[in-house]
Amino acid sequence: MMHTGKRLALGLVAWLAIWPALAQVDVDAFLKRDRYEQIKISPTGEYYAVTMPLEDRTVLVVIRRSDQKPTAKVTGRANSRVGGFWWVNDTRVVVAMDQQLGSRAQPYPTGELHAVNVDGSGGMLLASPYGIDDATGPGRIRMDYENAVFMFDTLPDDDRGVLVASTPIQADPITRVERLDVYNRRRTVIAVAPVRNADFTTDVQGQVRFARGAGRDNISKLYYRQARGQDWRLVNDEAVSGVVVLALGFSSDGRTAYLRTEHRQGPDSIVAWDPQTDTRTELLRDEVVDPDGLIDTSDGRRPIGARFMRQRQVSRYFEPNEAAAIFQRSLEKAFPNETIAVTSATRDGSLAVVQAWSDTNNGDFYLYDTVKHSANGIYSRRTWFDPARVPPTREISVTARDGLMLHGYLTVPLGSTGKDLPLVVMPHGGPFGVFDAWEFDDDSQLLAAAGYAVLRLNYRGSAHYGRAFSQAGARQWGQAMQDDLSDGTRWAIDQGVADPQKICIYGASYGGYAALMGAAREPALYRCAAGYVGIYDLPRMVDDGSADSASVRTWMKEWIGSEAELAAVSPVNLADRIKVPVFLAAGGKDTRAPQVHTQRMEKALKRAGVPVESLYYADEGHGYFADAHRREYYRRLLAFLATHLGGQQAAQ
Repeated sequence: MMHTGKRLALGLVAWLAIWPALAQVDVDAFLKRDRYEQIKISPTGEYYAVTMPLEDRTVLVVIRRSDQKPTAKVTGRANSRVGGFWWVNDTRVVVAMDQQLGSRAQPYPTGELHAVNVDGSGGMLLASPYGIDDATGPGRIRMDYENAVFMFDTLPDDDRGVLVASTPIQADPITRVERLDVYNRRRTVIAVAPVRNADFTTDVQGQVRFARGAGRDNISKLYYRQARGQDWRLVNDEAVSGVVVLALGFSSDGRTAYLRTEHRQGPDSIVAWDPQTDTRTELLRDEVVDPDGLIDTSDGRRPIGARFMRQRQVSRYFEPNEAAAIFQRSLEKAFPNETIAVTSATRDGSLAVVQAWSDTNNGDFYLYDTVKHSANGIYSRRTWFDPARVPPTREISVTARDGLMLHGYLTVPLGSTGKDLPLVVMPHGGPFGVFDAWEFDDDSQLLAAAGYAVLRLNYRGSAHYGRAFSQAGARQWGQAMQDDLSDGTRWAIDQGVADPQKICIYGASYGGYAALMGAAREPALYRCAAGYVGIYDLPRMVDDGSADSASVRTWMKEWIGSEAELAAVSPVNLADRIKVPVFLAAGGKDTRAPQVHTQRMEKALKRAGVPVESLYYADEGHGYFADAHRREYYRRLLAFLATHLGGQQAAQ
């Protein structure tokens, strides 16, 4: 008979033998694509339209609710994504396509629209700036519109037509509003914008009432008209007011417009504007953050409130007694720890698709029966993650050296004390117009699973905190923006979160630039640096020919700086200041951050005697798409971090 002591000893030996295998990260769990991404129910409730991510594109699939069978599909070219989709009537869906040239690139609309019936018939390319091969007549006829077309209104009580913005493919264009017939492609001009690069806002009846745009000087102007055929009048000129104003929509009677307005200091607000008296009344404003998204009526035609995101999403209303507002509040009580959004509803309002998500849940979708007051699950984006076993993310605040208040998010490994941890500082890309959010962030969760605390700081220049905060980052690449990241890192040390001897800075795109600049400017603060599809030679970026319009050239000069002053804040010229190991990765087809940036950075580091590892794929763009390439990238990244910080590596 085995003695208890010997059994315990052998058990310990067995545990130690399998420990290396257990102390590894299942990278595939983070790389695995969601089964579906977004879902909308048809007006009759008989069908769902869902977006489905594949390796090199995202497609739209129509699914019959009764038996869950797919009945129709819309797919674009390689690297295409479904940018938006709409039920135009009971049986027809219109789909807008985006292009995404790399996993870290922002998708951009191509100006292509597709349509299909729920049974798969009637599939057609409605509009394309590249032309349309039309096989409906004798032979194939090439239709060259040379316009990009962007849908923005489904038009109530019109089962055949939608409103689109038709934009010539040229620099700083003048845009027309057109009614597009979704069955025969016929387009009718409704309005012409009074400003270049315009977008439009309609009222509840589908009448175009606002146009906002900017010319070559990038000065935003907002125009209003009372009705179709009437003259446009200027209601906000950024050159005069000093702020940008956006139109959000109208009240049900069309007499009150809802606007989002910047302020010279502090976050944006939502105001009610009376066009007849020109009076404005502030409705909603947070002390710290901008509105993060609108809450609409069930038909999507009227805004009634907004969400504000800090530690979590909070809903506030300027029409609190609307049925949709009451419904939203009841849903939030049923899902108290998650953000709730109604993505679509049937025409009669009896069924609604509800999305719930949080920092630990990438998204669940439910079908809510408003008559029975019951919810049934449709699908979860990540069934393989249990939210109870995902580390939460908390908001943090840091005072920068010049007194500016910074905000961001900290994630620490589940079950840790949250103290004296190896830390990865992860600046976001952009850098302007984007921000880190309270959400399920794949990189943060992957690194937390490997044993690291992860700091995502919204340095000056980031969106979400008002006009002044964003503009504080203008021409501050490698300067005050970089100081913010250093101050955030020292905050983590002072708070006892980070082990000061185990800190790495890692980012993609601009974040890759910031990682290498951090290592150059703070050689004693970081133990390693990793840059993914980064920009490292700023004069080359400014002079690479991408500024193909006067407005883009103006923007680059105002926000990034002149070629002459950028050499001093280019990591490629500062390699001799970097004293820690570096990991670099890039793609040969990257047009946003061409691979030559990474190659030149690698050569400069080697000349300076800095240990550097690199990974290149000739057929990838701004971030890797192919599953095998993504897996190898994260395997190499975790191995690099483990070598210098001591965390876990990827499971083989």
